[in-house]
Amino acid sequence: MKTTAPIFLLLFIFIFFSPTAEAAVTVDFCTGINAATVSDSDREACKALLSQIDQQILVQQQLVERKQSERQSLERDIDILEAQIKKSQLGIQSRSIAIKQISEQIGQKEGIIDILTERQDKQRKSVASLLRKTEEVDDHSLVEVLLANKSFSEFFADFEDYRTLNNSLRESLQVLSGIQQDTTLQKQSLEEKQQEEARAKQLQEEEKAAIQEKESEKNGILTVTKGEEAAYQAHLAQTQRTAAQLRQALFQLAGGGGRIPFPEAVSLAKFASNKTGVSASFILAILEQESEFGANIGQCTYDQMVQDKPTMGPGSVPVFTVMADVLGFDIKSQMVSCPISYGSTRYGWGGAMGPSQFIPSTWALYGGYVNTGNDVYVYQPGSDAIRQLLGTNTPSSPFRNQDAFLATSLLMRDNGATAGTYNAEWTAAIRYYSGWNGINNPKNHFYGDQVMERKARLEAEIKTLDAG
Repeated sequence: MKTTAPIFLLLFIFIFFSPTAEAAVTVDFCTGINAATVSDSDREACKALLSQIDQQILVQQQLVERKQSERQSLERDIDILEAQIKKSQLGIQSRSIAIKQISEQIGQKEGIIDILTERQDKQRKSVASLLRKTEEVDDHSLVEVLLANKSFSEFFADFEDYRTLNNSLRESLQVLSGIQQDTTLQKQSLEEKQQEEARAKQLQEEEKAAIQEKESEKNGILTVTKGEEAAYQAHLAQTQRTAAQLRQALFQLAGGGGRIPFPEAVSLAKFASNKTGVSASFILAILEQESEFGANIGQCTYDQMVQDKPTMGPGSVPVFTVMADVLGFDIKSQMVSCPISYGSTRYGWGGAMGPSQFIPSTWALYGGYVNTGNDVYVYQPGSDAIRQLLGTNTPSSPFRNQDAFLATSLLMRDNGATAGTYNAEWTAAIRYYSGWNGINNPKNHFYGDQVMERKARLEAEIKTLDAG
């Protein structure tokens, strides 16, 4: 029994102070590690930390949803603001780790491409050498070979060498073709990772701005009301715009749509709502969100070179070209969104169009452009869902406000917004921003949060306008 205590003491020291024991990692540690030297255990620990932070983001989101259903009060709104601030702070931490992981993956892709490029160069030299040898043999006819004082055995040996040479050339060309295909796939994968990194960095900036805005809003409320509920209710009444003010207000549209009177925007949204079942305030919230995101919106032409690459992706150009013919706009001067750039680095493609900010391939789904194969598009009026809803004889256009409102509404309908609940519309907004599976990534949730905040304000303003 006398040896038990020392043994337990040694075990305690080993478990809690051993340098090999897994220490708790931090965000700073995970964003500062060297990809070339990081251990597998540290990498897994960082993945676990990322998962924990994402779970905390979901907790804050659930708190916001729960509070949203309560009666509006000073306590409720302060709780919502604090939960949103906490959620944004967690989002920044999570995204910092994710950006580091994406950067590592980009480095790996670039390494693979370098290796494939080197193999491709070697294989090209091998093919060139085999072609030269083949040409040398082809320069001599069968008669010349027979008259070259060679025995039949030598002739057949030369013939076998020639056949082997041809087989080697065919095999080398097949290898070269395979390497070229692998290189193309790796470059496409690299570009996707670069776009993912660009989106993450963009989200970081937006999240930081959201925190500042929420902190300012919270501090402003507490300063004005001094924590008194009656003062807060008076403050709400004072800050709400009157019907007369709303009739004079302007609604900003993205993609060159400019500013239109708020009542006109409401009318367009209500029309789209009646056609699709998506709430008018939600349609306006999406379009307003897009217009405020618009630092890169509507400032480039499709073929404008941005850091040695055209603005619009090659997959969008075929349908965009057909759209120009059908709608009659000048493809060389029509403005579309620019690619995202950070500093001297460009990420991904631009090319989003009009107030709805749809890329050509997305507009094609609702605007009647059908891919008949090999990226050959034709316009089919019967497939133009927007034209059918409007009952016109004119092809729909992403640059026409009414068409853009309808297109946004149709996509939100397909994203599940017609259920009309907070969660359904929140989910539809995130899918609009980051694709159907974007809802699975908590780092995209901020977009849904912001849209739903706008929707609540716009819904109240529409009621005020209708009552006035």
